[in-house]
Amino acid sequence: MEEDEQQGLIPFFVSTTLGTTGSCAFDDLGEIGEALQRFPNVWLHVDAAYAGNAFICPELKYLLKGIQYADSFNTNPNKWLLTNFDCSTLWVRDRIRLTSALVVDPLYLQHGYTDSAIDYRHWGVPLSRRFRSLKLWFVLRSYGISGLQAYIRHHIDLAKRFEALVLKDSRFEVCNDVRLGLVCFRLKGTDRINEKLLSSINASGKLHMVPASVNDTYVIRFCAVAQNAKVEDIGEKKAHWWKKIHFSCFDQ
Repeated sequence: MEEDEQQGLIPFFVSTTLGTTGSCAFDDLGEIGEALQRFPNVWLHVDAAYAGNAFICPELKYLLKGIQYADSFNTNPNKWLLTNFDCSTLWVRDRIRLTSALVVDPLYLQHGYTDSAIDYRHWGVPLSRRFRSLKLWFVLRSYGISGLQAYIRHHIDLAKRFEALVLKDSRFEVCNDVRLGLVCFRLKGTDRINEKLLSSINASGKLHMVPASVNDTYVIRFCAVAQNAKVEDIGEKKAHWWKKIHFSCFDQ
């Protein structure tokens, strides 16, 4: 950013991630935020689309270290907070800085309540907005904070149980620090054999996983997401079927 300024450019936006899609990794928000104090006009955004939902649990808020530096924070309740598809929440420290960049105010859209009402058409590109908040409201009213916290904690427990099963088998390795509901694992071997394993798992129809590239290595992502998932679904008895699947992968 200093080099950019020397070239006459103007740094204005930095985006950080708490819980990356590939491996649920966390940027060092505190270190980044502290460094940005030398650039007071730079907007610091925090993308916590998946992991941000977990911060309703007090014991997980340590992952928010450095959040005091953020200008905006986004999380998606449709990813891990029991809300149907297409629900994203955005917090901004200074809404005027946001709306002044997006305001569209021709005469035919002006009204007499400008000074007393929040006009959300100035918060994004589309002038009209869907009523997404209603479905989130129903979830909050139905489960309550304690119910949602229990749901998050249960999924984390399922992920830790799955991690333990993987670590018991010396042919496998876990490739991420399992803090929330995502376990990245792989067979100790080539990317090709892991691609074949994933194809076999998904072809079974018993569960679905997706891959990611972490440090240029092919990994398989297991994420506890089913609303009614139980401990029994992760237990060793239920795991026998996929042990049979991956045995065939060693033949080639």
